[in-house]
Amino acid sequence: MDTEQDQQTWISPRAVREVPWYLRPFFWFQKRKYGQVLKPALLWARVPGLFLAVAALYGVLDRRRSPLEPALRSLVTVRVSQINWCRFCVDINSATLARRSGSMDKVAALDEWRDSPLFDSKERAALEYAEAMTVTDRQVSDELKERLRRFFHEEEIVELTALVAFQNMSSKFNSALDAPSQGFCRLPADES
Repeated sequence: MDTEQDQQTWISPRAVREVPWYLRPFFWFQKRKYGQVLKPALLWARVPGLFLAVAALYGVLDRRRSPLEPALRSLVTVRVSQINWCRFCVDINSATLARRSGSMDKVAALDEWRDSPLFDSKERAALEYAEAMTVTDRQVSDELKERLRRFFHEEEIVELTALVAFQNMSSKFNSALDAPSQGFCRLPADES
């Protein structure tokens, strides 16, 4: 029986031994950090220049000196990934959110964030903004813009917007190419 981790994408990932030499350090780092090479990275690596551009943008958005707190960044990326049905992104970003927030509580409650007492007003504003940017029949309202300004200065809003836009690109890419989860985060619903 195939597990979700064993499923193949419909576009074959490039083998690490086939990537240009200048990309191999990225894969070495992934294996060291995650214990395995990330399958979406091997898909992006089919076009090395595209891989480098995506890796550079991700590095800027997830840097230590980001004005956005790490847990908030992860919260937003998981929610965008859920909306876009990206199994890989939900998996890896949920694991990161659990690590950054110190528990699985917010991961498990994220589908119902509007009704959960686990999320504060700042997180709710960021999540609503992420959804308004991601769901195609929504727009960012003037009221939401004003609420964001209560919690974030302009540089933070620009960075939050870039993070949501990046996660939309990444999760839509991975979802369209059927990138499977890799077992980073086991949600209670996953255990049957």
